[in-house]
Amino acid sequence: MPDLTTYLMLAVLAVLIFFMFRNSRKRKAQAEDLRSQIVPGAEIMTNFGLYGTLISLDDITKVAEVETSPGNIVRVHSQTIAKVVTGDDSDEPRSVEEAMERANREALAAEEASTEPQFGERVDDEAVNSEPTTVKKPTKADD
Repeated sequence: MPDLTTYLMLAVLAVLIFFMFRNSRKRKAQAEDLRSQIVPGAEIMTNFGLYGTLISLDDITKVAEVETSPGNIVRVHSQTIAKVVTGDDSDEPRSVEEAMERANREALAAEEASTEPQFGERVDDEAVNSEPTTVKKPTKADD
């Protein structure tokens, strides 16, 4: 008669197999959804970060032609298309300047929220101690 640990190990194995099949189904559904959105004229992004407009897609040779700027066409493998960029992607910056502004805003907000000194930041004695220390200036009599 099997003991409790055997039943427990079989239950854990069953749960792992269940999640493996579930994730596989989700990935297949996401891939099918992406493939249905990939049509000529769609704004796309490749796995290596190249943005452009899809000009043509050849299912036999798996070659996609992407226009990165007017007159510049790049040929890539169709599996490198990572996502279709829609107009409602307000999460991603549209230019370098916008990305820099967002990074500066986040850095300022983090700096204002932080009262602790940063690594390598110089701290005054007055900020560390609640009572300020006084330094006596040397005079001619001390010499």
